[in-house]
Amino acid sequence: MSVAAGVAPPASRRERLRRWWRGRLATPIDAPLPQRRLFLIPTRFGLGWATLVVVLLLFGINYQNNLAYALAFWLFAIAVVALLRGWLNLLGVTPALRLPREAFAGGEACLGVVLRTRRPRSALELHCAGADAWLEIADGVGEAELRLPTPTRGRLALPWLRLETRWPLGLVRVVAWVSHDAELLVWPRPLEEEAPAARRGSADEAAGDFAGLRRFQPGDSPGQVAWKQWSRSGVLATKQFSAPPRRERWLDFDACHGDPERRLSLLCARVLAHHRAGERFGLRLPGLTLAPGEGDGHRRRALDALARFGPPAGEAAR
Repeated sequence: MSVAAGVAPPASRRERLRRWWRGRLATPIDAPLPQRRLFLIPTRFGLGWATLVVVLLLFGINYQNNLAYALAFWLFAIAVVALLRGWLNLLGVTPALRLPREAFAGGEACLGVVLRTRRPRSALELHCAGADAWLEIADGVGEAELRLPTPTRGRLALPWLRLETRWPLGLVRVVAWVSHDAELLVWPRPLEEEAPAARRGSADEAAGDFAGLRRFQPGDSPGQVAWKQWSRSGVLATKQFSAPPRRERWLDFDACHGDPERRLSLLCARVLAHHRAGERFGLRLPGLTLAPGEGDGHRRRALDALARFGPPAGEAAR
């Protein structure tokens, strides 16, 4: 039975409602917080303060007590000023994100949040996925880090950022939500105990083959000086050796044992080990071959390929 024309499926309606609510509630990243997106939520202390003002006002009306009137209006004026100052404390703040350079599954990612504004701000709070931070803005820029859990490898969509302040008296929470499309690529968790130790060549391999002599230069190692040549000719010379050819290593998914996630974790540990040892290595995954290379860029390309390979463990179980 087909869906009647003009009637959107429930998922589509939910998605449109979600986009509409997101547009009404949140401020896009890198945009100043406008007054229409700042929400005032009273705290328990603020509700108690309001109750006290009402009680004093009723007491003054009932007993015609001028002191109760004065105290009620004085407390009310303080609350209005505190509410206005707290609202201005968050108005116009421009948030930005600084994504972490790397993150491994089973650990934490340090998400940097940068707040910019023209004038100093006090007691600003940041909240994101259970992580909290507190900062002040003194010279136009304030930075803080939020430690977010990274349970599984793969692409991790970062949740909304919530900014709030209870300054100056804690009567209300001024809250603003910040929307963004940032995501983080989480690398597999390395199994360090399974990683091969960095191979050290022998002394002969490190030195290579003897290639000749050259004139001694200040700074040359005494162990490289040709002392026999100096005793015969009286001229200092330094031995030169040709570097041995560097061996290329291949990291193969099919050569590992265990389930796919364990294989990726083993490959991740081996990528890190070979990079620390300065060795050239290539990577073979089903459907992908990364040519041998070296350096930090090659390391990141290999780890990114491991993170993107197949569905993460959390998605495969669904």
